Amino acid sequence: MPPLPLKETLRVALVGDYNPAVIAHKAIPLALDNAAEYLDVTVDYDWLPTPEVTSPEDLVGYDAIWCVPASPYQNEDGAFLAIRYARENQIPFLGTCGGFQHAVIEYARNVLDLGDAGHAETSQQGSLVIGPLSCSLVEKSDAIELKPGSLIAEAYGRSIIEEGYHCNYGIADFFAGQLETSQLQPTGWDNQGEIRVVELRGHPFFVGTLFQHERNALKDKPAPLVEALLKAAQR
Repeated sequence: MPPLPLKETLRVALVGDYNPAVIAHKAIPLALDNAAEYLDVTVDYDWLPTPEVTSPEDLVGYDAIWCVPASPYQNEDGAFLAIRYARENQIPFLGTCGGFQHAVIEYARNVLDLGDAGHAETSQQGSLVIGPLSCSLVEKSDAIELKPGSLIAEAYGRSIIEEGYHCNYGIADFFAGQLETSQLQPTGWDNQGEIRVVELRGHPFFVGTLFQHERNALKDKPAPLVEALLKAAQR
């Protein structure tokens, strides 16, 4: 059979609690519009506040799901539901900053059977797979080494990138080793070897980054991972 034609109109769910004061939230529509123009597709995106994501039916019909920055979310269960829906239904997924952190927690809980996996920003008990960074990365930039052949390396077309952050939390040391042998693979590290990117092996496109690459759009620069997300959604 011939391959199916690429979709010309895409629907993207932006899961998170929109706040016009959040820089990443200002950048995301620009990044999507720029990527859509580059790929010559039409992209319709909906902001889905986490309290409004209460069942899988809320996500039906979307070609891609982006779990956006600015956590803690008003309803973290809504974020987890969206992440799990994308993971289990092969929906192209992108998680940045808080989206990255919650994708790690969702995987720990529902795939690695770590039911008490949590985030140190919102909990003091359980297995805090997301913990405080040794040094704050709020409004800082750093180099990231990418795994050859990974989705993110293919998107950027190079093995070393530099991107900006706005966060104080990352993958806890005790949990980092478990990811090395899981399907949720680390594919990007900073100069100290700390995990900054994860990808789900066997999924058409499931990528999480601790850094906020979408903010490049505010400088009129491309966001390669956003373009890669839309390419995956077209297929």
